[in-house]
Amino acid sequence: MYAVFNIFRHQIKAEMYAVKNVVPKCRGGLQSQMIWACLAGNKLGPIVFIKGTVNAEAYTHMLNEHLLPFIDVLGTEGLTSITFQQDNASPHTAKKTQQFFESSMLEHGFILMDWPTNSPDLNPIENLWSRLKLELHRAYPDTSTLTGPPETVRSELSERLMKVWWSIGEDVLEGLVSTMPYRVNQVINAGGWYTTY
Repeated sequence: MYAVFNIFRHQIKAEMYAVKNVVPKCRGGLQSQMIWACLAGNKLGPIVFIKGTVNAEAYTHMLNEHLLPFIDVLGTEGLTSITFQQDNASPHTAKKTQQFFESSMLEHGFILMDWPTNSPDLNPIENLWSRLKLELHRAYPDTSTLTGPPETVRSELSERLMKVWWSIGEDVLEGLVSTMPYRVNQVINAGGWYTTY
């Protein structure tokens, strides 16, 4: 059983307007870039820049174009027993996606991890997203203030993300993967409740 707790408290004026508590707004609106990427052990997979909405058709197309070739390369490098991990987002669980996996798993030699409906977010890619954002802002401090037409900003953001993604070292990936047993034990010890991850 899961519960959600909302905690409210009154802020004094000094807290309310403190720099750390004020979120600036851009006149032209903030631009963002949706991405998909993967990793396998200490190997980075492709990073894909997504335009528009991700539905089952877009998702399976992306997996066909980017994930399957990566899995094939891993196989030629001797990596076997590959398990693909994804959450239960609607495009991931759609009938079309399940059919895609049924045929692709046989042809490309991997399995799909069963992901519980209500589960702690233990996918190491989530930690890699945090690292990617940190390194992006470290390498390009002006990222949050990029201006211009939306397509120009997205193009610049994509270029920067690509450079930062491919600069992530094997040591970072090995660190993420090596913590998994400890992280799973923390969830077990907490009875499925909150952990430091």
